[in-house]
Amino acid sequence: MTPRRAVRGANARAGPTSPDTADRQRVALIGYGLAGRVFHGPLVRATPGLDIAAIVTRDSSRREQAALDFPAATLLETPDEVWARRDHLDLVVIATTPGTHARLAREAIDAGLALVVEKPLAVDAGEARALIDHAEARGVSLVPFHNRRWDSDQLTLRRLLQEQTLGAVHRYESRFERWRPEPNARAWREALTSAEGGGVLLDLGTHLVDQALTLFGPVSRIYGEVQSRRGGADDDVFIALHHMSGVESHLWASALSAAPGPRVRVQGSAGAYIVQELDGQETALRGGAHPDDRDFGLEPQEHWGRLWRGDRSEVLPSEPGRWLTFYEGVARTLRTGAPPPVEARDALLALEILDTVRGQALEEG
Repeated sequence: MTPRRAVRGANARAGPTSPDTADRQRVALIGYGLAGRVFHGPLVRATPGLDIAAIVTRDSSRREQAALDFPAATLLETPDEVWARRDHLDLVVIATTPGTHARLAREAIDAGLALVVEKPLAVDAGEARALIDHAEARGVSLVPFHNRRWDSDQLTLRRLLQEQTLGAVHRYESRFERWRPEPNARAWREALTSAEGGGVLLDLGTHLVDQALTLFGPVSRIYGEVQSRRGGADDDVFIALHHMSGVESHLWASALSAAPGPRVRVQGSAGAYIVQELDGQETALRGGAHPDDRDFGLEPQEHWGRLWRGDRSEVLPSEPGRWLTFYEGVARTLRTGAPPPVEARDALLALEILDTVRGQALEEG
């Protein structure tokens, strides 16, 4: 992608034009629900060089909140208003429900606007492949929001793998398990069907598979179980992957786990690494923390993982989680044409695996 000269952002600091302000990129955020308000908005605002210039939402309460959060942003009601402003924007962030991702992304590409798309990139691999081909043909940057590559446990595990602390890894276990026995009809992830992007397979499963592929590479065998135990969209998923590197990944996503297992457990020839708690960045953002705060992403010592060798163990300091790295990478891509922080075809690989898992479940009835 050839970076475009940015119009100075609506939220830029006042004062004479400087190299810092002249190169600021103006961002339109489509959708101001949980993803837009809690994740994308704060992360974009905290990223040097990016400004929220426009927010699209029809909901009156969300418009009020958006006006409070980003008083300099223009509030719009439809994506068509974004496309009409294409000459005054540099990036579109699509933070809507999954079933709308591919359509809105295609419209952004047709408008010539670089874009970030909330996961999943599309509801199936075929839709994602067509979208990626279209973006490449038009020379438009398309970046999937796979932010959990920068979870504390993932960054710590990458360090341990680089240092060969665990020896030869043979098994990787990863879980997003929750206890929500009563479905929430107001939550779109539970109200939408699996075909529309609801359920844990496309939601948490996208992160689980992407993390495994990022750590251990491509796979040669896939096995999956997908259940809808509460009725409606899938809510209990297990995926087993055999990586060509020899590692076996076992992945769980569930809304019905009354006794969740460890977030991560990795077994190697020289030891095992176990993390019990989920990375705290989501909780912090929901609580109003700012991603550029000095202590953001730091895990409390009681949440650090442990290195086990038989009956002996030691606490290992956790790397700070840093979702902000994603949008810093996006800003660099816009400014210099550098590779994006997440390649669109990485999202396609993950969706191909999820499609296979879904297909196996349908065959087994």
